[in-house]
Amino acid sequence: MDMAWLKPHEEVEPHRVDELRTQFEKEGHVDLPLLVDRTTGTILDGHHRFTVGQVLGLDRMPALLFDYLDETRIAVDTWPGCGRELITKQEIIDLALRGERTPPKTSRHHIDVPIPTIEVALADLRDP
Repeated sequence: MDMAWLKPHEEVEPHRVDELRTQFEKEGHVDLPLLVDRTTGTILDGHHRFTVGQVLGLDRMPALLFDYLDETRIAVDTWPGCGRELITKQEIIDLALRGERTPPKTSRHHIDVPIPTIEVALADLRDP
């Protein structure tokens, strides 16, 4: 998916971005797709990978698309100690569409969908 279309809803932890960047550069590929709402481009899972893609100047990221609001195999709640008791799928979409983000580890998605490991070369994610 085009990086410009993707919309995060959660901040990231800088040390994790650094770790993943090192991994991507060493291995030369992305190993997991982002999980994304097909209607809005909201990132459901993969905020750190998305941020590494931005840092590396990638134009695209591999993604699995879902009808998030209707997808019963994906549920959301909050991480313990995040300061919130509840967050809904609609809130996540609304945050992303407004360009707002929650702190890291606020929303916790429970995904009952097999996520394939992949090897998409970094070079293939850049425009020629």
